[in-house]
Amino acid sequence: MSRAKIHIFDSHVYIFRAYYSLPPMVSPGGKPTSAAYGFANTLLKYIFDEEPSYLVCCFDAAATSFRNEIFPEYKASRLEPPADLEPQFEICRLLAKALGIPCFEVENFEADDLIATLTDRVLTEGGEVRIVSSDKDLAQLITEDGRSELFDLARDTLLDANGVRNKFGVSPAQIPDYLGLAGDAVDELPGVPGIGSKGAAAALSAFGALEDFPESLNEWETVPFRGPRKLGERFLKHRGQAFKMRRLATVVRDVPALSEISIQDLTYKGALEAEVGDLFEELGWVDITTRIRHWA
Repeated sequence: MSRAKIHIFDSHVYIFRAYYSLPPMVSPGGKPTSAAYGFANTLLKYIFDEEPSYLVCCFDAAATSFRNEIFPEYKASRLEPPADLEPQFEICRLLAKALGIPCFEVENFEADDLIATLTDRVLTEGGEVRIVSSDKDLAQLITEDGRSELFDLARDTLLDANGVRNKFGVSPAQIPDYLGLAGDAVDELPGVPGIGSKGAAAALSAFGALEDFPESLNEWETVPFRGPRKLGERFLKHRGQAFKMRRLATVVRDVPALSEISIQDLTYKGALEAEVGDLFEELGWVDITTRIRHWA
């Protein structure tokens, strides 16, 4: 018997991508719509190509989360999005719901945390998960048994556990430790000064996790990396920062608001005719409705 496969969209990744890819557009009422239009087309193409029985969109509830309380500089450049993008986030939520897609956002948590919680819920129920995102943080959710995978829609690449090892040099479970050391420019996590991606992968291959990194520089000589003692010195000097960055990079897998969600709650039943009609008319979108293949 085949397992239910749930497709989970990391919505803001594709909203931002659409915003920076398309020329400015406005609705008849003067609302900016380019990012929303691109996001709608992304969803419709994915639905047409994949014909998912289960489909979810996860959104950030706000520009900040509990991580900004730990590290105020976290994603600092996103705290004030462009003025013509800000109002489009709500349009994107409305259009995803109009298309009949179950949508989730929870105050003080990021979409990544919602995706992690839903993934664990689905796997616990015996289902499979495809996470649609280009965010490397989410590689930590890929399982060794192949029941969860990460799909970068723009690059048309699919990562499983071996794919993560080939790309980053670490296992999926080590991704938070890897980001704690190497940092992440996208999320504005500085990591440990002087330890890049290759150094992080080498240290983790030798010791496994940050907790197991030795105090003795002599033990660092076993790390398969040029200048391993220097690598050890840098970690020991900035140990606190490494652990702090790891905490920020680790997704929350038990968001309380989603504790009772089941696979059946994630069913994709098709677009809602009345909601689509009203919203798309307001936005001045006429031709795009012809691309809707599945109606509730």
